[in-house]
Parts: sequence; structure tokens; C-alpha cells
Amino acid sequence: MLTLLTTIAILASAPAVPPSHVALGTTLPFDTIQIKEWKVPWDKTRPRDPAVAKDGRIWFCGQAGNYIGVLDPRTGEFKRYELEPNTNPHNLIIDAAGYVWYAGNRNAHIGRLDPKSGAVTKYPMPDPAARDPHTLVFDRTGKDIWFTVQGGGFVGRLAMGSGKVDLVKLPSEGSRPYGIAMDSRNRPWFNEFGVNKIGMIEPASMALKEYTLPDERARGRRIALTSDDVVWYVDYTRGFLGRLDPETGKVVEWQTPGGVNSMPYALTVDSKNRLWFSETGMQPVRMVGFDPRSQQFTPPVPVPSGGMSVRYAVYHAPTGSIWFGTDANTIARAQLP
Repeated sequence: MLTLLTTIAILASAPAVPPSHVALGTTLPFDTIQIKEWKVPWDKTRPRDPAVAKDGRIWFCGQAGNYIGVLDPRTGEFKRYELEPNTNPHNLIIDAAGYVWYAGNRNAHIGRLDPKSGAVTKYPMPDPAARDPHTLVFDRTGKDIWFTVQGGGFVGRLAMGSGKVDLVKLPSEGSRPYGIAMDSRNRPWFNEFGVNKIGMIEPASMALKEYTLPDERARGRRIALTSDDVVWYVDYTRGFLGRLDPETGKVVEWQTPGGVNSMPYALTVDSKNRLWFSETGMQPVRMVGFDPRSQQFTPPVPVPSGGMSVRYAVYHAPTGSIWFGTDANTIARAQLP
């Protein structure tokens, strides 16, 4: 199996160095991140939104290929599970029993794949307007899945035991709920990518609360929460990393290293409460870290393959690594210091 073994060093604590001064394969005298990529064998299928299973294998969506894929990073072997036409799986997560849950973005369902048999169970949306389930997250109990419905303008909850789906319609026209994450109180937080808002839902009442970002041009794409339940987002249109205090509603923003044209997209948080995101407006795509304590960014460094776009990233605590897919048809691992 063909793999891209190129690695790239990213400064984690050093004076700012222009990205062009950091060469591929260079090991720098500081703590570094090493990025490794595996070339997906099915061309132009937009592999994305990986998740790490207990056995170390990496599951991902083949959005443009209507499949769920899995990579064994130890051997480089790929395996593919076919889905019905026009599924266009967008995002997946893995439950405690090893079932793979995915969003059927083009045919209005959430699916559950049994890796042992390949069987798929579909949970359709109860409202035809909820046409495009988008991004999934487990709640803190592991019994429910919360999800966004981007074009339809809903946030939903799927009870994994019964299959019951509840939907909350967002009031803003063109709200486009996008990234979603859970806080310690089991509440889902999400960006409204079509407007300058961040939303939260109280699970017991399904009541919606919204926070308006100060700049009406702001468009949050992905979202993450640090261990203190502070909400972080990337502003795709203005090139900012933002911090929302959920208790006061106060917003603080930092211009990303790439500036107004950086188009920050994927966002995740590690076990040390450091934020990591992609700058997709820069070609090659660049990966950047941010430490809230020092309020410093790491120097941005390009993805070895070029990336084209990095839309989603997930942190895997046991290995201290970040996984993401690229539009250059690769699955990538960034090993953190």
C-alpha cells in the first residue's frame, strides 16, 4: 500500500519563524509535531473526519465515494465498506461497542455500521426539512448522539437505544449549524455558520440559547471546548480564533497567523487545553497551534501533501496525536509534543 512517509517538523515553543524557513523532514531543536500521511487508494473520494477505534485503526468517511473506510496505520492497509448511492457520508464517530455512526448527508439519515458484518442500520430524520445531517458527537453518557443539520437549520438528538430523533429548529434564516461539541454539563454547543451566532441546547428541556458574536461578519465553522467549559471557535471568513465565555458572553479574538485570508477550518483541543487548527486559505494548507495560557501561536507549517483543505480534526488522548483527512486524498496524523 502506498504511503506518504514525508514528515514535517512544527515548532511548539520557539520564536516565530517564517514557514518557508522550516524544511520538510527537518528536526528542529525544540519540541516538535511530526505529520505523517497515508495515501487513500480510492482517488478523489474526499476522505475526511477520521475517528480512532480502540484497536488503533482509523475510520473515516469517503464523502465523494459513498463509503466508510478504515486504515490500519501499523500496516498501511485500507478496507472499504460500501454505502448506498447518494449517501455522501460526512462525519463519523465510534461508540463503546465499536459500532461506527455516520451522517448520511445527502439522504437524510444517521447510519450505524457494524464492522463485523458490514450491516448498516439507518435512522431517518423525522422531518423532511432535516435533509442533511452534518456533524455528530456523543453526549457524556454515551447514550445519545447530538448532531447538526446544516442546510436544514436544525440541531438534533438521537437516542441510540430507541432510535428516537428529536429536532430543534434554529430561528435564524440560513443559520447553517456546523461544528458541535459537548461541555461538562452534557450540553451541546455549536456554531451557526450562516450567521454570527453560537448556540447551546439544554438537554432536559431542549431549550435553545444563542450568543451573538460582536462582529456581524463573523462566521464560526468548527468549535471546541477546553476543560473549563470555555468555548473556542474559528472564524472562517475573518481569519480569527475566538474565545466565548459562556457565563458572561464575553468574546475575545486573536487574528490567526495567516490573517484575513487564512480561512481557519478544522479545530480541536488537546489534553493540555491547547487549540490546534488548519488554515485552509493558505496553499499548502497550514497547521497551527495556540496556547491559551501564553496566548501564543505556533509557527504555521504546511501539510506535506499540500492538503488542499483540512475540514475536521480529532485529538486522540491515549497517543497524544491529532488525526485529520485532506482533500489531497490522504489521512494524516500529527504527533504532538
